[in-house]
Amino acid sequence: MSSADVVVHIVDDEEPVRNSLAFLLGSAGFAVRTHSSAAAFLDVAPSVRNGCLVTDLRMPDIDGVELLRRLKAAGTMLPAIVVTGHGDVQMAVEAMKTGAMDFIEKPFSDEVLIDSINRAVAVAASRGDAAAAAARTHERLASLSDRELQVLKRVVQGQANKAIAYELGLSPRTVEVYRAGLMGKMQAKNLAELVRTVIDIDLDQFGGSGPDPS
Repeated sequence: MSSADVVVHIVDDEEPVRNSLAFLLGSAGFAVRTHSSAAAFLDVAPSVRNGCLVTDLRMPDIDGVELLRRLKAAGTMLPAIVVTGHGDVQMAVEAMKTGAMDFIEKPFSDEVLIDSINRAVAVAASRGDAAAAAARTHERLASLSDRELQVLKRVVQGQANKAIAYELGLSPRTVEVYRAGLMGKMQAKNLAELVRTVIDIDLDQFGGSGPDPS
């Protein structure tokens, strides 16, 4: 995913501020969506996949810190920048502790804001890449048969074909066939790539733990 695929979400209760920021960022080449309140953004946050957030700190009802807290609690946290007025540094620090990447004090230059957003967009893009890669891996794992999953689990544990064959009651040649098949389905060029792909995934969720009738 490229940075161009990331949408910058602006949350501010003042319409002139929203419009000004949207114009500035749009002119700088960013895709932008504006939201008139934290509550309005929270309504759409679960559907945001590739985005970063620019939010004012001082807003009625739900302020910027509370917005970040709710996003974090809901598991929908985005790379976030908070915009703060003079004297709100303590709140801004609290926002950083809650998960904000950066805070910018008013008045700020266009360059300072754009530089900060570029960093947030880059993080959002890398997260999107990681999420897409994880989704592809899960799809490939779901395509494996129970027997292939049984072999895969033992391969990533470092077991040799002979040991796997003995444990599963197969011939070493049959294990080789299953191993070649799962490597193809996982689109792994070698063992190291296979292990890197699945090392952080709970393979038990895909089955393959019990004996296979085949």
